[in-house]
Amino acid sequence: MAQRKEYFYNPLDLEKDIAIGITLPFGKNKNGGLFNLSYTTEKQAISNLKNLLLTRKGERPFQPNFGSTIPSLLFEPMDSNLETSIDESLREDISFWLPYIVIDEIESNVDFDRNSISVRINFKVTEQGANTQIIIFVDSAGVTDIQ
Repeated sequence: MAQRKEYFYNPLDLEKDIAIGITLPFGKNKNGGLFNLSYTTEKQAISNLKNLLLTRKGERPFQPNFGSTIPSLLFEPMDSNLETSIDESLREDISFWLPYIVIDEIESNVDFDRNSISVRINFKVTEQGANTQIIIFVDSAGVTDIQ
């Protein structure tokens, strides 16, 4: 895979009244603004990870390698190698696009009867960050949900 310039994690949340990004999911904030804003670097990093996981590879113009292969892996043969493929793919994508996120564990649960996948990712934002968890669900209808 091509080399990408590495960015270092530097907390931007030095001033508590200045937002540093937009959180996912999109929606109006309580103060009447157009979007919910993140005021901490860790919260923005979590939104960046959600954005990466919810974007399919090839979906983003001019960045065809940005995103995740989880939805396309659903249509691969559902055998014992699928969970390994999910783990390797996610670790590769996250380490390339979000090198400041440290993955502790990836646990996949493949439901053969419903043709769906749920993936739980335990991670930290840098070594000093708090443990956080994201769960992503994908089914054969193409519905992707993230918690």
